[in-house]
Amino acid sequence: MAMTPSNMLPLGHKAASFSLPDTDGNTVSLSDYEGSQGLVVAFICNHCPYVIHIAPQLAKIAQQYQKKGIAFVAINSNDIEQYPDDDMAHMIEEKRTRQYPFAYLLDEKQEVAKAYSAACTPDLYLFNGEQKLVYRGQFDGSRPTRISSGNYDSSAHQATGHDLIQAMDALLDGRHIDTTQTPSMGCNIKWKADN
Repeated sequence: MAMTPSNMLPLGHKAASFSLPDTDGNTVSLSDYEGSQGLVVAFICNHCPYVIHIAPQLAKIAQQYQKKGIAFVAINSNDIEQYPDDDMAHMIEEKRTRQYPFAYLLDEKQEVAKAYSAACTPDLYLFNGEQKLVYRGQFDGSRPTRISSGNYDSSAHQATGHDLIQAMDALLDGRHIDTTQTPSMGCNIKWKADN
């Protein structure tokens, strides 16, 4: 599993539109989030150890900050033919198990990942109320620790969401968001051969 950093889309970039199916059988679009004070777009998947590492805290933080006016949406762009653990049936189960309080979308054609220049899971983007990019990068500085071949321990360095929280708090308080941002690190998005 290659550890891949974010591409770090330029700050100020306008959120790319999308219209994708979610785990509840709905179609969710970027326009559904107009009017929020901010929007976190998280490229995640079901099986990546880096996503599994942050998942409990991501769910908790999303629940807290949705009440403050920050919307959240998660997108899975992995090739589900090569990685069937990331298909919609598994996404439905993942959302239920993780108790994600946000829509979890499938980007089967991978067009949305390309539009956001997403490279890894997790890859996180925070947009302001005008849907312009103000933060992109890591959830925090923690990473899962490999304990044996193919196995990871997520408890060694617990995820806090520190970096994302700092950016969201600054956005909500109208403060300057530090532009020195650390790329996220995770598994590479599993691209289809023609992508």
